[in-house]
Amino acid sequence: MTSRFAQWTLDAHDTRKMAAFWSAALGYEIEHDGEAPHLWPPSDAPRNSMTVWLQPTDAPKSGKNRNHPDLYVPDGGDVAAEVERLVGLGATRVDVGQRGDEGFVVLADPEGNEFCLLHRRHPQGA
Repeated sequence: MTSRFAQWTLDAHDTRKMAAFWSAALGYEIEHDGEAPHLWPPSDAPRNSMTVWLQPTDAPKSGKNRNHPDLYVPDGGDVAAEVERLVGLGATRVDVGQRGDEGFVVLADPEGNEFCLLHRRHPQGA
């Protein structure tokens, strides 16, 4: 038996604002449980899709994240259009030292947490 990813937990200062951003970005449903919203995949998401939990914190973010989610546009969608949609939701473009020929675009959520939008998904992705 091996372990599988179940949830992405993200520390956040303003959990409601971050829930609104990530819910809109991913199409997830928000379940408010006090100050720690939980985001659930939509009914048409692949089986065993990760949930998102926004954990309240007062600690400041410092430096580049040591880990981050990689997103993709389903069904060969338009990556440039998705970048613009995410920016419209509150994301920002981020330079973490990319050369310009990577297969992804680096963005940050409204609290500065980096994430990538892949140009294409690995063919074995579930």
